[in-house]
Amino acid sequence: MSTLFDIRSRVIVVTGSTGALAGSAARHLCSQGARVAFLGRNRAKLDESISSCLSAHPEAECVGLVADVLDRRSLEDAREAIVTRWGSIHGLVNGAGGNMPGATIPPEKAFADLDFDSFRQVVDLNLHGTVLPTLVFAEELQKAPTASVVNFSSVSAPLAVSRVVGYSAAKAAVENFTRWLAVELASRTTGKVRVNAVLPGFFLGEQNRRLLTNEDGSLTARGESVIRKTPFGRFGAAEELHGTIQFLLSSASRFVTGAIVPVDGGFVAFSGV
Repeated sequence: MSTLFDIRSRVIVVTGSTGALAGSAARHLCSQGARVAFLGRNRAKLDESISSCLSAHPEAECVGLVADVLDRRSLEDAREAIVTRWGSIHGLVNGAGGNMPGATIPPEKAFADLDFDSFRQVVDLNLHGTVLPTLVFAEELQKAPTASVVNFSSVSAPLAVSRVVGYSAAKAAVENFTRWLAVELASRTTGKVRVNAVLPGFFLGEQNRRLLTNEDGSLTARGESVIRKTPFGRFGAAEELHGTIQFLLSSASRFVTGAIVPVDGGFVAFSGV
């Protein structure tokens, strides 16, 4: 049996693990035998995530640690707890992120109406919330025989997606940071530490459900626009990210770094005409 995709016993940190996509990924990694540290800001949500994981995978090795991706001390405390528990760290999934209304431009408003404080908060969460955890965990990752960082980009990074100006700017910066750090660590570790990103298309979650679907489940005008631009003709399901994330964390991608991998049903490939 091939062991290319084997991540058993690898210690993997997942930020944003109480969210829909990162949380689903964290549970999947547990199901594959990885030792997973779920990081999040809310203890109750973390406990719920861990309980859900253990309910589905009773043999899973997982721990929930309260940490804010914008608070260095809490990340350092989490790092020490993980190393004390499992001895090393082999992977980091930077799944924390999100948007907020003030950093968007709805149809009835113009760029001049942008709430710059909200814009700054969205950039802080998505960009700085990727850079800071990577900075905190980088030293431990470099101690491992092989290690991998997986960031989260978005279809709004390479394309101009209307309305989401703050989120788009932040995710474009995350892509640039991914490539920059990939080169930096490749040269310093002779390829031991790889840095890549997944680029999810449109997946329904709590943050965007009301924008894309009506209460009866039908599509809003924006939802219809997204589906027209998606060759698969549907939204993605959280589990459809699992394979790509596992690939990037495993030895199957040992010569892959600086890559931005779309998981988007063809959205980025399609011009729309």
